[in-house]
Amino acid sequence: MPEQGLSSTAVLAPNSVEELGQLIADLHAEGRPWVPSGMGSRLHWGPPLAADSGPVLSMRHLSGVVDHAVDDLTITVDAGMPLADLQTALADHQQWLPLNWPWGSSMATPSSAGTIGGLVARGLSGGLRQRHMGVRDQIIGISLIRSDGVSARAGGRVVKNVAGYDLMRLLCGSWGSLALITGLTLRVQPIREPRAQLVLEGEISQLDAFRAEVVGSSFTPEWIDWQLRPDQGAKILLGVASISDAAVVDQLNRLEKLAAQQGLSSERMPWDNLIPEGFASEGSASGEEPLWLLRLCLPPAQLQQLFSSRECTALKGWHWQLAAGAGSGEAWQPSGSPAPEYQIEALRRRVIALGGQLSVLIQPGTQPGALPAWLDAPSRPLIEAVKRQFDPKQQLSRGRLPGVAAPLNSLHSGS
Repeated sequence: MPEQGLSSTAVLAPNSVEELGQLIADLHAEGRPWVPSGMGSRLHWGPPLAADSGPVLSMRHLSGVVDHAVDDLTITVDAGMPLADLQTALADHQQWLPLNWPWGSSMATPSSAGTIGGLVARGLSGGLRQRHMGVRDQIIGISLIRSDGVSARAGGRVVKNVAGYDLMRLLCGSWGSLALITGLTLRVQPIREPRAQLVLEGEISQLDAFRAEVVGSSFTPEWIDWQLRPDQGAKILLGVASISDAAVVDQLNRLEKLAAQQGLSSERMPWDNLIPEGFASEGSASGEEPLWLLRLCLPPAQLQQLFSSRECTALKGWHWQLAAGAGSGEAWQPSGSPAPEYQIEALRRRVIALGGQLSVLIQPGTQPGALPAWLDAPSRPLIEAVKRQFDPKQQLSRGRLPGVAAPLNSLHSGS
């Protein structure tokens, strides 16, 4: 079955790492390009793949638990394991992996969250980073297949044994441009059942004052998110968890007192799903793609200025959800007439002026890639040098290299 957004592309899904390695070695010998993939549900995000990007090599049949050291709070899994299945396996031992489901996931369709390998390859964190840090911080070991078909490994299976080159951080967020991730060892956390959510409403300036107080204090929320919706105004949503119901109530009482001092209204809400619903199902409820989907990351203290800017308010009918403590998250246009490109370009300039970055994950039109998904990073020469070391024939994910606005076709000369 073709991957979404790649209807004419062949999808190859070997049943073993050995078979996969041999296939990659054959492609390398022939100089043929190929695309690493998990389920392929988000292969259409970001820059469009080049027309000559070759077959998709999917990890979908390599999706098991290799080892679960319950007492050490680590788990080793195949990279093709669906994120939902991983969380289910951990929950059987009262554990969880504190990572947000990617945008567009649905609790009603757990498979929509994709694979753990895909999540690592994109490297996009959400609000749970507030307490548990980001995707790359959860990885203590990684297995991969290089562009020449040779298998490699870095890190370890327990935290104290992690050693060697930090390939985990290099491959996290590489978007399939350096190697195919085949396995991951992750640190996990015990589930703390006593938990609750708090929803705060008010003026953006009041909400930002509350945010600044919370992130600069001894409060330890699991997550704290900005949320802006059409006709709903601005909100801050946060979650708290602890070892007892009494401790959770104490945190809520103190947070509500702080909110009242800032003139905010507050409402307690149950936190039923371990991955909060606000994270897991912010895609269209109908399953349709948004017209625009943007990824933003900027200093948390600058979010108030962004939300109040004319570039932001000009985008009518848009939804915004960003981690208030980390400054990263998504903005999207679910329906209506697509916002013109010049408005997105203006928003990108504003984000950059505020010290941040904006990536275009999905854009409208029959010609994807009209706007570059990301701009050239100052470290572009270094990024391209790393690419040449890992992929000398420039076979992997042609047209897609994070930090490089438009990878040069001349890089394909090795094929």
